[in-house]
Amino acid sequence: MVTIRPSKERGHLDHGWLDTYHTFSFGTYYDEAHMGFRDLRVINEDRVEESQGFGTHPHRDMEIVTYVVDGALEHKDSMGNGSVIRRGDVQHMSAGRGVMHSEFNPSKFESVHLLQIWILPEEKGITPTYDQNMFDDDAKRGRLRLVVSPDGAEDSVKIRQNTRMYASILPAGDAVEHAIADGRHAWVQVITGAVELNGHRLSAGDGAAVSEESKLALKAIEEAEFLLFDLA
Repeated sequence: MVTIRPSKERGHLDHGWLDTYHTFSFGTYYDEAHMGFRDLRVINEDRVEESQGFGTHPHRDMEIVTYVVDGALEHKDSMGNGSVIRRGDVQHMSAGRGVMHSEFNPSKFESVHLLQIWILPEEKGITPTYDQNMFDDDAKRGRLRLVVSPDGAEDSVKIRQNTRMYASILPAGDAVEHAIADGRHAWVQVITGAVELNGHRLSAGDGAAVSEESKLALKAIEEAEFLLFDLA
């Protein structure tokens, strides 16, 4: 069963400095029919204007993954970490029992486009951690590249939940498949372009929940970048 979450039905807020779309309920956007899917709680597609960002704020008991599409984002946190992540970087912060952090666009000339993803942790109150890794376009082109996993396989970023996240860039006409084990589910989020997922068309910003399927067949209608979550 494939259930599509159309881009145009997402929550949308334009704060001037921040243009954001919420796949699931977040902040002032609330929709009881879209509170998340399995352990996937948040997919926010953000565009942050130059020299703007999120001031220092707290998080706890959440696995937070940031996927940069274009531009750069500067991160600082109460664990002492500081870095600037760019296209291809996947950043993970396990908020655990509590952490403070800020996110800022350091550029004076261009906005930053990113997806912020929250995944429920398998355990609350754990020690906060931070990690990041780079997966360039070549590593994702024409395949599903594992970028997040519970065991750090294939140099993926390790999170504290039984979730695997794959990233892909498919040229027009190319196709990939992904087997879904019994009892597991999937979510596909299209970032750019358009794909066909098990016979359903998905365009930029669209998402799809998948349950009771043994396989995902994805074909690029036009060159597309997307994420695939394999969920318990």
